[in-house]
Amino acid sequence: MTFSKKIFIAVLFPLSLGILSNPVVNAQTNYPARPVKIIVPYAPGGAVDVVTRKIAQKLTEQTGQTFFVENKAGATGTIGVNQVAKSDPDGYNLVANDTTYSLIPHIFKKLPFDHSSDLMPVSAFVFVPMGLVVSSESKHKTLNELIVDAKKEPNKVTYGTGGAGTTPHFVGEAFGIAVGANFMAIPFKGAAEATQAVLSNSVDFQFASTTGLMGNVKADKLRMLGISGEKRIPALPDVPTFAESGVKWNGLINWTGLWAPKGTPQLVLTKLQKEIAIAMNTPDMKSFSEGMGAEPKQIGSEAFAKILKESTENWGKIAANTAFEKQ
Repeated sequence: MTFSKKIFIAVLFPLSLGILSNPVVNAQTNYPARPVKIIVPYAPGGAVDVVTRKIAQKLTEQTGQTFFVENKAGATGTIGVNQVAKSDPDGYNLVANDTTYSLIPHIFKKLPFDHSSDLMPVSAFVFVPMGLVVSSESKHKTLNELIVDAKKEPNKVTYGTGGAGTTPHFVGEAFGIAVGANFMAIPFKGAAEATQAVLSNSVDFQFASTTGLMGNVKADKLRMLGISGEKRIPALPDVPTFAESGVKWNGLINWTGLWAPKGTPQLVLTKLQKEIAIAMNTPDMKSFSEGMGAEPKQIGSEAFAKILKESTENWGKIAANTAFEKQ
């Protein structure tokens, strides 16, 4: 071996060891190496909670590390979101949310975090139509009957929401604009409480993702009068779309997604996206999604960011046409 080659190896070898022993690189490559917390910024039992717990279970099975859910409800999800936005960007603190995340800039005058940059979209999955349900004992058998009553007596027909400024609240506002009627929104502490109010006939109807409604619909406790999207879903073939009922409005397709704090390493984000994609392609996850009337697909961060931008802009237009005042 020549002298020059010896020098080259002598220099390269310690450098290689330095790279291989770099704890930051190793931590990213070995992710996840310890339990991962996913904050659900809403009360247990709602659509985001149900879907997130299912994906957390699949990620746990696939990676061998525990992905666990912690509910941190309050202020239309911003308390939980802010907690994650301020946490270490190492991939061990994530937040789940749905379309509501694109609503919050139109709900609050000031947020405790930067909505556009403090969180990085990781992946969106389980795309779910929104259903309008009434109690099985309700006098309203069709969507048109509900609309006719609302037009006769403005603000008398009520609907339950998981809180002022949540997705169901704004969907109700958008629906009222589309049909030319005024409904009265009644806020509750979460979607599950709003469902109980419909079941007890305390409010007339509710908008919610089919994920959170399917069990009560299948048990004939709730009657679904209409569903968002361009086509009926196999799980509820007898429920017409809003368009089929004569409403010039397709409604909203809700989704659940995961975000990570700004600065989370790309290796970690890529790993998460890969594992979520694998999970969504399992028979178990497909069956779960389709059973809830959802489309079991997954999109990565780039497509997710585009959806967020468009959704935020669209909800801004709805907010501008309602009496809702920023908090």
